[in-house]
Amino acid sequence: VSGGKDSAVTAHVLKKFGYNIECLHINLGIGEYSETSEIYAKKQCEIIGAPLHIVRVRELLGHGIGEVRTRRPTCSYCGLTKRYIFNKFAYDNGFDVVATGHNLDDEASFIFNNIMNWNTQYLAKQGPVTPSEFNGKLVKKVKPLYEVTEREVVAYALANGIEYKMEECPHAGGATTLEWKAILNEMEEKRPGTKINFVKGYLRKKGLFEAELEEEFKECKVCRMPSSGEVCSFCGFWGLEKPVDFRVKK
Repeated sequence: VSGGKDSAVTAHVLKKFGYNIECLHINLGIGEYSETSEIYAKKQCEIIGAPLHIVRVRELLGHGIGEVRTRRPTCSYCGLTKRYIFNKFAYDNGFDVVATGHNLDDEASFIFNNIMNWNTQYLAKQGPVTPSEFNGKLVKKVKPLYEVTEREVVAYALANGIEYKMEECPHAGGATTLEWKAILNEMEEKRPGTKINFVKGYLRKKGLFEAELEEEFKECKVCRMPSSGEVCSFCGFWGLEKPVDFRVKK
């Protein structure tokens, strides 16, 4: 849970349907934005009675997001960091599934972006469910809000009294996905149903991209997690020399 609406609604729905869930909040170390996000995440989990685990990037890696001098876009290495932590935390603690709050608007913009850039490796792997791989080291992932629009998520949050952080991340300005979202919103306004038809069409044709899938996993020599190279992107970017242990002390 990030403190925002999507992950809060996802947790609320899963709890409502009787799933045994625990929540993970990643404090990105982005000043006041991250501190208030953590406060919202705590409130959201307290209301539904779900255990909350918190990982603080600055404490873990020495720098917050946005503090690293790199040519890599901030959103890029932030996404890399969050994906790794979600998966490694789940693996280290024996969770069966990682559920994220990506909604229809998110998925449509991601797919649109990767079609525009012909990123066939991404297009071959995405969907509402990603199976576990590499002897369980890549934990199964699900997106319960995959076909739910952003407006519907907001409506659910309001109807159920879910409070959430509304401010965008200060590093999100100029992100390409926001441009694609704006284009898709305009198309949706003119032709209602554009987004869901686009995403469902992609899922029907996904097999065309799977034929081009080239990725073969190795074991990262630092953390022993799946990697396309000798060292995984996370360990390489953060310059790690030993694995991070996310096991919760009981």
